Amino acid sequence: MVSMKLSFLIPVLLLLVVLSALAVVYSKHQSRKLFVELNSLQKSRDAMEVEWGQLQLEQSTWATSGRIEKLARQRLQMTQMEYEKIIIVKP
Repeated sequence: MVSMKLSFLIPVLLLLVVLSALAVVYSKHQSRKLFVELNSLQKSRDAMEVEWGQLQLEQSTWATSGRIEKLARQRLQMTQMEYEKIIIVKP
């Protein structure tokens, strides 16, 4: 009776060990796959941060008051108002 229980228990335990080993292999594979994806996403993030910095620099260059004044003079033929021509209206 004991040998019958043992003969049934050993294959079951062997199957459980094999399944456990396969689960470990699968888990390790998933871990490596996710790690590679994480590295890829971090590289993309870093590239986007560099591009964001460049875009901010470009925007600040386009918005300088000297450039805007120059464009207003050239394209719109605007001039600075002479002080004598300024009329102040009081409520």
